[in-house]
Amino acid sequence: MDKVRVFIIEDTPAESDGLISMLERNNYEIAGVARNFKQALELYYSVQVDVVIIDIFLDGVPDGIAFAETITTIPQATKPFVFLTSSTDRELFERAKLTKPYSYLLKPFNELEVLYAVEMAMEKFYEQQDVFMGDDEDTVISEEYLFIKKGRSLKKVHVSEIIYIEVEEKYCNIITEKERFVILISLTKILNLLDNELFYRTHRNFIVNVDKILEIVPADNLILVSGNHKVTLSDKYKDFIKKMRTLK
Repeated sequence: MDKVRVFIIEDTPAESDGLISMLERNNYEIAGVARNFKQALELYYSVQVDVVIIDIFLDGVPDGIAFAETITTIPQATKPFVFLTSSTDRELFERAKLTKPYSYLLKPFNELEVLYAVEMAMEKFYEQQDVFMGDDEDTVISEEYLFIKKGRSLKKVHVSEIIYIEVEEKYCNIITEKERFVILISLTKILNLLDNELFYRTHRNFIVNVDKILEIVPADNLILVSGNHKVTLSDKYKDFIKKMRTLK
């Protein structure tokens, strides 16, 4: 499991230091800090980034918007980004809107505003709306990661780390190699969001990661998976065995 990595573009050290301190206090990791447009582009393409916080004005010019315009021209390279500025200029705001930011914050920022903005950015970017509405451990799912809300922070779990998923009413238990998460999502919805070549339903209450299967015992309606776990296999879903890519 990894921390969500935030890339900061801010030319004022006091401001960036404040962001760093606040984000790290809430269990985010800083992917890098850039002071100008050129440095921002160099770092952005050389480090792993999950979300970007961009100061609109860098060295007195709106290069933060220019940076957003640049990365959005390559969809495969785009990450969710949040604008941060002390400017209240309407024309500047209209130009910034054209880049389709995932949030727009005015300085001086406060901690909750930034944390909520990061959550909203992840939701909107992965087109999964109203996920982080309550205090439950909810999740945004991408092709590679689950971004799970835990307290005030987001935890990043690689999809490959999931062993199996079990449903209990409206909640799903996500069992990974190191940790268990309880999230508010239906089994049907999470199955639709996950890779259907890797995750199969084995029972009305279970989804299993095929790569974590150690043994299948059809006669006992049982699947043995990594971590000494056992998953139920019902007759209704036994056909999934024929579709499996590999067996360990």
